[in-house]
Amino acid sequence: MGWRRYSFTVSAILTILGIVAVIQISRGEANMGIDFSGGTAIQLKFDRPVSIEDVRSALIRHGWADVELQDFKTENKLLVRIKAQASIEEKTADRVMEALKEAFPDNPYVVESSIEIGPTIGQKLQHDALLAITLSMIGIVLYIASRFELRFGVAAAIATLHDVLAVLGIFYILDKEITLLVVTALLTLAGYSLTDTVVVFDRIRENLKVRRRESFDNLINSAINQVLSRTVVVSLTVILVLIPLTVGGGDVLQDFSLALLRTHRCLWRVPYWRCGRHLAAL
Repeated sequence: MGWRRYSFTVSAILTILGIVAVIQISRGEANMGIDFSGGTAIQLKFDRPVSIEDVRSALIRHGWADVELQDFKTENKLLVRIKAQASIEEKTADRVMEALKEAFPDNPYVVESSIEIGPTIGQKLQHDALLAITLSMIGIVLYIASRFELRFGVAAAIATLHDVLAVLGIFYILDKEITLLVVTALLTLAGYSLTDTVVVFDRIRENLKVRRRESFDNLINSAINQVLSRTVVVSLTVILVLIPLTVGGGDVLQDFSLALLRTHRCLWRVPYWRCGRHLAAL
């Protein structure tokens, strides 16, 4: 508890970054993926290997400077993701396929999947994602309130929201693309954070019953130290899975695993960090 002021400062900075990220996302100023902003995703399979740089150059010549490419070299597959452009009325998928046929006439391909998301659908998905996070926070308050007390429920919701905002703020600063997979990661880390919070709160409640004469600071310190080994073991187990996914999972899984990896680094970093987080919530 002696380090709580430093923890409050770090928590405040991360929370402010998260709030800024939420505001920018609601204004459409963040790096939103095609799930939310609308766009096209096409997966192609070529007969022979194709260079990403050659594909990028071909698409740039046809007006797509901001295009995301991911290749699967062992299978000669290519994933093309292009955000929606209001100035283009013709289907983007058709124009992309024509451009690639013109650029690689001797390397035919087949279209394995093609998805086009309009801006209206993207806005609805964005609204639904924010609604899912809001409802999860309300559910947390109701569950903890019934399991413990109302003040514990509110505190757990604040602590969980802090973790979500912190990761969202980091993603915004790094200009990471916000997709449905990132939202899934945020909801997943909310579950991990809630589990850790409930365990600590349960220990605090038990200490309050049997050690009433001790100061509240000592009770919180004792509770966190008593469950610290559990937190380290659980987090390290998950980290052993997340590190390979982050390094070798490709663009599709990298952001998801990176979000969870940052969360678990926060959970087991040092005892005083968790002291400050839970005290701030209380």
